Amino acid sequence: MNKLLVAFTLGIFTFSQAQTFTEQDTLRGSITPEREWWDLNYYHLDIDVNADDKFISGCNTIRYKVLKPHQVLQVDLQPPLRIEKVTQDGVELEVTNNINAHFIQLTKPQKVGELNEVVVTYSGHPKEAVNAPWDGGFSWKKDANGKDFVATSCQGLGASVWWPNKDHMYDEVDSMLISVKAPKGLMNVSNGRLRSIDKETNTYNWFVSNPINNYGVNVNIGDYIHFDEIYQGEKGVLDMDYYVLKDNLEKAEVHFKDAPKMMQAFEYWFGPYPFYEDSFKLVEVPYLGMEHQSSVTYGNQYKKGYLGRDLSGTGWGLKFDFIIIHEAGHEWFANNITYKDAADMWVHEGFTCYSESLFLDYHYGTEAANAYVQGIRNNIRNDKPIIGIYNVNHEGSGDMYYKGSNTLHTLRQVVNDDRKWRTILRGLNSEFYHKTVTTDEIEKVIGIEMKRDLKPFFDQYLRTTKIPVFEYKVKGKKLSYRFTNTVENFTLPIKVYIDDIPVWLEPSNEWQSEKMKGSFENLRVDPNFYIEINP
Repeated sequence: MNKLLVAFTLGIFTFSQAQTFTEQDTLRGSITPEREWWDLNYYHLDIDVNADDKFISGCNTIRYKVLKPHQVLQVDLQPPLRIEKVTQDGVELEVTNNINAHFIQLTKPQKVGELNEVVVTYSGHPKEAVNAPWDGGFSWKKDANGKDFVATSCQGLGASVWWPNKDHMYDEVDSMLISVKAPKGLMNVSNGRLRSIDKETNTYNWFVSNPINNYGVNVNIGDYIHFDEIYQGEKGVLDMDYYVLKDNLEKAEVHFKDAPKMMQAFEYWFGPYPFYEDSFKLVEVPYLGMEHQSSVTYGNQYKKGYLGRDLSGTGWGLKFDFIIIHEAGHEWFANNITYKDAADMWVHEGFTCYSESLFLDYHYGTEAANAYVQGIRNNIRNDKPIIGIYNVNHEGSGDMYYKGSNTLHTLRQVVNDDRKWRTILRGLNSEFYHKTVTTDEIEKVIGIEMKRDLKPFFDQYLRTTKIPVFEYKVKGKKLSYRFTNTVENFTLPIKVYIDDIPVWLEPSNEWQSEKMKGSFENLRVDPNFYIEINP
């Protein structure tokens, strides 16, 4: 067992928090020597789902490109699932098991540039989700008619909780075939497009033609009925498909009108939907929902808001179905742009939480968007930094959602030009199209576009829990001001109003003074900046 002592600077005080990581955390969270030498090319996941026994069996064919010579390949699969055998070119190989990580001893020389395959055969009773999607695995449920209603979810604990794969986010497979044998009379819906159905075995074959992250792969089995529509998007015709339980068809046909509205708003702000070739799907599941790529899962009970609640407390959160808007927003930030390391999960959740306000901005105006972002600010805890610890599969604070959103909203105010801000957001989805990224890469691209060193800004909001405090004092017509509770070299342009006239200041941690006209008694700071005020 490896132990790591991590010192955090939180708020205005410092304390040490002992964080223990195991060998399994390192094997899961780092690019091990047994991972780095090969690049994923293609998966064919072929499984039989036995709902009566909560049992799965099958195999995954893993095709890879050799980047450098090596003879040991790491594949991940979590107990109680068990690897039965691994073959390459028909030859059974020796496998050394280390709980979740399995090391395949290759006998064939691995030559640089070659495409090779291994076939991993496995079976068992996969972990049953206790509180999906936060504690994922397989959800084995029944619908109102007593029919099996089955789904997978696995972000965080890893896709290897239900299928053998290279379970690290840095390497996405280029394409994938998903074959699922479902119980008779039921349908399986997975990612991509339906290629064929073997009616004799009730096997559904879905093909994903775009790169996909491992936790985005899913199985959804139910008594589904399908309806669809055509969306005329930026890249042409986009198929939008909906799979819901048969009893819910009528309300879904009405409620899912939020889906094309989502597509309008997000193509405007973020650029074209990233997976036209694979279509867009909403699939009903027995849990709240998840951002599975081109197969977004839905379980918000056909209610507006978050299960009928407005997370912002402003009323604007009830103008849309939270799960449709939020989880579909992840198609741009999570599935198109994907973090390399779980420590940078805010790239998924901060931008996507912020997308909720951009949906409102597009359909209801900027004042509605501003009110929503300011409202969700009340959910911020500032318990620990947004960014987690690297190389051990460690997520940062849940503040990655609401604080992440407010961090981006603050940047929008600094840009002070919505056309430019839109160009930045669309530029990210173009620059990092179908790529895995780090926070540093995101910071640099935004900084270049803004012509500003944003490292102190992101250090402040992502790597500490300190909220900048704007202090000011008045003497006659002279206004003195500064920031406190900040990291070194932190500055931030902010807009204040004096007698309702906007004035821009750029405080640092040193006192600055200016002579100004007007009554300072009426000075107020634009509330769209995520700062605290101490007059």
